[in-house]
Amino acid sequence: MNAVETEGQFLNKDREEEFEIVFKKHFKNLHAYACTIVRDEVMAEEMVQNVFCRLWEKTDQIQIRESVSGYLYRSVYHESLNYIKHLKVRDAYQSYAINQMENPDNTSHQIELRELEDRLEIALKELPEKCRTIFQMSRFEELKYQEIADRLELPVKTVENQMGKALRLLRIKLVDFLPASFLIFFLS
Repeated sequence: MNAVETEGQFLNKDREEEFEIVFKKHFKNLHAYACTIVRDEVMAEEMVQNVFCRLWEKTDQIQIRESVSGYLYRSVYHESLNYIKHLKVRDAYQSYAINQMENPDNTSHQIELRELEDRLEIALKELPEKCRTIFQMSRFEELKYQEIADRLELPVKTVENQMGKALRLLRIKLVDFLPASFLIFFLS
């Protein structure tokens, strides 16, 4: 079966109306649920939209064995937890960076940081051009995958795949040079 079962029916890309019905039926409640987790209405909306985008894009690959409602709630839950995890990693990195800036006398940290910056620059230059561009847009410009896809006129899946490739390659090249919090921020 290469379609998503929706309460006794099947959803495929040729049946946009059914997808729209599912979206309209569940969006408001999923948004409220995500708000209780992330405590931010705008981000909660994004979490729900990400889940529906992924459902639409992978409709041929997903087989929902339980109710659609259960699948959507579980997906929003995991999407929201991933977002919270990202915030914690970002905050940990910012704390680390502030701590490092407050102690400029620490020569060994300055040397390590300079060496790390050099190694990161070299590693980025060694990435394929598309990988490098997407990684830089994601990590340095803090753009979301959908925003990158829109700017580069690529499918979101291509952006996801290129980010995965970039992260794998950078982990290999930088693992010996990165302090733990920096590694988590850039490569998780």
